[in-house]
Amino acid sequence: MSIITPVSTRSAPAAIGPYSQAVRIRDFLYTSGQVALDPASGAIVAGGITEQTVRVLENLKAVLAAGDASLGQVVKTTVFLKNMGDFAAMNEVYARYFAADGAVPPARSTVEVARLPKDALVEIEVIAHL
Repeated sequence: MSIITPVSTRSAPAAIGPYSQAVRIRDFLYTSGQVALDPASGAIVAGGITEQTVRVLENLKAVLAAGDASLGQVVKTTVFLKNMGDFAAMNEVYARYFAADGAVPPARSTVEVARLPKDALVEIEVIAHL
């Protein structure tokens, strides 16, 4: 029996390549990066960085739930931004999901990248401790 278990849900965009939405290894869940794809339509949501960050985090919530985890169990995030000028707006949304009500926010890295899948403005991946 493998110690690596794939995790998937229809409540988040399906993988568009040879990867899993997430994998569970013992007490950790590692998600693939999520961009702002609407799970129903497969299209990037309308709007700018604020709307895209909300969709990304909702997608991540769905993947985490499929792996029996929640945002409160996330210990590390990596944020990829198309434009570091969007940092403040992304961070405002991010704080609502990860730093509300005195919660200890996860460790985080944020990097600017040249391009993201589907020309998204933001992509986020997380690691959760189960």
